[in-house]
Amino acid sequence: MKKNVLCMAVIALLALPAPGSGSRLEKKIADLLAVVSGPSAYEFCRTLAAEPFSGRLTGSPGYAEAARWAAGQLQDWGLQAPQGGFLQGFPSPYTQVDQAEMTLIIAGKEKKLEPGKDFLPLLFSDSGRASGAVVFAGWGISAPEAGYDDYAGVDARGKFVLCFRGTPAADDKRFQRHDEHRARMRNARDRGALGLIYIYPEVQANPNGERLEGFLPAMISEATADLLFAARGVTAADLKKDLRAYGVPIHFAIDARVDFTVQARHVPDGTGYNVVGYLPGSDPRLRDECLVLGAHLDGCGRHLGILFAGADDNASGSAVVLEAARALAVSGRRPRRTVVFVLFGGEEMGLLGSVHFAAHVPAPIRKIGAMINLDMEGEGARAFAQFSAGSPELQQAIEKADGFLGILEGSGTIREVGVRSSDFAPFFMQGIPCAAIYSNGPHLHYHAGGDTIFRINPDILAAVTRLTLLSAWSWADRP
Repeated sequence: MKKNVLCMAVIALLALPAPGSGSRLEKKIADLLAVVSGPSAYEFCRTLAAEPFSGRLTGSPGYAEAARWAAGQLQDWGLQAPQGGFLQGFPSPYTQVDQAEMTLIIAGKEKKLEPGKDFLPLLFSDSGRASGAVVFAGWGISAPEAGYDDYAGVDARGKFVLCFRGTPAADDKRFQRHDEHRARMRNARDRGALGLIYIYPEVQANPNGERLEGFLPAMISEATADLLFAARGVTAADLKKDLRAYGVPIHFAIDARVDFTVQARHVPDGTGYNVVGYLPGSDPRLRDECLVLGAHLDGCGRHLGILFAGADDNASGSAVVLEAARALAVSGRRPRRTVVFVLFGGEEMGLLGSVHFAAHVPAPIRKIGAMINLDMEGEGARAFAQFSAGSPELQQAIEKADGFLGILEGSGTIREVGVRSSDFAPFFMQGIPCAAIYSNGPHLHYHAGGDTIFRINPDILAAVTRLTLLSAWSWADRP
């Protein structure tokens, strides 16, 4: 009973009109808030993160099933489909890694590594077996335009290249394109390497790359890398600090060998899908302009018997979009402008779905006036927002909504996009005002097997949905 009383009190508080608004706005806010449900959003998240969808790797049967399920929800709620239907297909080759073994041979002693803990193949690896020496090559970058080359003086032929992910100077745009996985892998392959092995604090599933014939890329944990560096009396963490501090290449041969075997199935003709539905605006003069609420539906899949369920990343953001769509649909209220709901595929593979959508916006959707992206909304108790520079109307809409809700604990400005951007990037590149909303975490099991529904807080899902929905209304219903 106390919980119900509290909910009604919150709704009454949130329904208070903003300065200068009238009872019409007050009722719309109350109506929208009344139908947003934390348990409903949590159930969407639970369904998407469950076994039947197999981690939603874009192009795979599990992803296709998840996309069809989500499209069915939009249809059931009465949303309209664009030309071509609720599913917008695009090419999405993918790789399924079935087995992998990695053994380190250090001072004549073998150390067999545990997949998912000590190492993981990168999820675009070719099949094969390779055994070779190891050479450390800093960031694995060759950037002649910046006068920087980690491979200067390095013979990588027939060896595994060990390096960190990152750049010598994080804010130097000259290094940006070299930090892409595809660029770094090709650089190592073209120098004759057997494979490239990243060092990460903890191993993470990563499908963002392209299969290179005969090339075996992987990732090891810092703790595993410390075994390789022990003879030099240095740790991976200290070595990374030195690279940052000095800004010059550091490379050396490692007195160790790696024996690495991968069994993987590559599917070159996979198809990914964006799930798209919309609610037309109520004003004939303004409905051609639309707001896109988007989140990526895909995850990293199932590999080596490990389900990367992707509950937080990003079944949670997809759940927020679905709950916002459901709430707006069943409320019967319509803002002046059209609201488009999109679940993108291929984000984990390099924004494949959002790039395709932004380049092929399906009719009758016309002018995209703004985009709000939801990514990783399931952990924590508060949220952050980022706004593209020069988009005051969108920023004001979100800040006005948070004036009712008090969910945000900070905000920032999107001034550029890079290799680590989410699905707002292709819209931003077209000059469309964008915002990104995400919960405050701690997001402990990012791209790991532990990112399950048991990490998800239904209250933050509901809170972010309310913030998103009220922000969308404020932007889309302005005169």
